[in-house]
Amino acid sequence: MIIPIRCFSCGKPVGHLKEEFDQRVERGEEMKKALDALGLERYCCRGLFLGHVDLIDTAGEFRKG
Repeated sequence: MIIPIRCFSCGKPVGHLKEEFDQRVERGEEMKKALDALGLERYCCRGLFLGHVDLIDTAGEFRKG
C-alpha cells in the first residue's frame, strides 16, 4: 500500500525517495531517468517504485470510525 522504508530484498533505505520520485514523474521526467537520478540501480529497489499502486486512500474508506 505504501513504499516500505527499506527494500525487501537488499535492505537499502528507499522510503525517503518516494516524494521526489513522484514529483519528477509529474513534471514529465521519464521513470528510468528519475530512478537513475535517485540512485536506485538494483532491480529490486526499482521494482518497488515501478510496481507500486497507491491504495492507501481506498483502504482508508473501510476503516471503522
